[in-house]
Amino acid sequence: MAGILRKIGTTLEMIKWEHSIFALPFALTAMFLAADGLPGWWTAAWVVVAMVAARSAAMAFNRWADADLDAGNPRTRNRAIPRGLLSRQFVLGFVVVSAAVFLAAAAELNRLALELAPIALVVLLGYSYLKRVTRWSHLGLGLALGLAPAAAWVAVRGRLDPRILVLTAAVTLWAAGFDVLYSCQDCEHDRAVGLHSLPQASGLTVAFWTARAMHLAMLGLLVWFGFLFDFRIAGWLGVAAVGLLLAYEHSIVTPRDLRRMNAAFFTMNGVIAMVFLAFVAADLWMRR
Repeated sequence: MAGILRKIGTTLEMIKWEHSIFALPFALTAMFLAADGLPGWWTAAWVVVAMVAARSAAMAFNRWADADLDAGNPRTRNRAIPRGLLSRQFVLGFVVVSAAVFLAAAAELNRLALELAPIALVVLLGYSYLKRVTRWSHLGLGLALGLAPAAAWVAVRGRLDPRILVLTAAVTLWAAGFDVLYSCQDCEHDRAVGLHSLPQASGLTVAFWTARAMHLAMLGLLVWFGFLFDFRIAGWLGVAAVGLLLAYEHSIVTPRDLRRMNAAFFTMNGVIAMVFLAFVAADLWMRR
């Protein structure tokens, strides 16, 4: 039992489960909007369980699928599977358990959530293979995160509203943009082993400008989203804050200096998601 718990701890460290904060705040934003405030605690709890389980399944599967590639990359060769800390069989078992928890959580929410859950899993697991076939694999990762608000809306309402797809598109471009930036670190390695990415195909300068364009488009979609949901002052301040934080994120990394990429990728993106949630929640509270 101690060995299993140690392996689970290593797995959670490997998948950086705390980085569920990237997509979870956008899911909670949609959940609050769908409920026009706080939903029931039962619904809220299962939304959180579903989100964390889905993200855990996706990340563990990515580590399983990329184990051989990670072993040959200087940046990733110290991950748990290449180092022999975890077996591929154990990680695959963790994927199966996480996916089962996700499906169980969907079943506890409503029928449509359960019916759509397998489709979500295809997207979440399938994105790991996109970099083998297309330079636009970043959009696959973006969609994996972008599904979060639409899924949370379905969890609360039991149906899909086209308005929430605007937030799905915004989150997709946000995540795709920062994945383009993050993959700049592996540009030379990807070229050497035949993996596809925008930096590998077009160079760092084009990749940076593409990420900026994606993030500007994200802001445009957030403005549209604000009008669709009749944002008041707090909601618009949230959109403005996201814009300022994105500008800061892009200011601390350049094609010639990637040293602060982890700060831009991990810290700032977590802050962006949390700030937007906080302002939208405040907007809803002030309407009461």
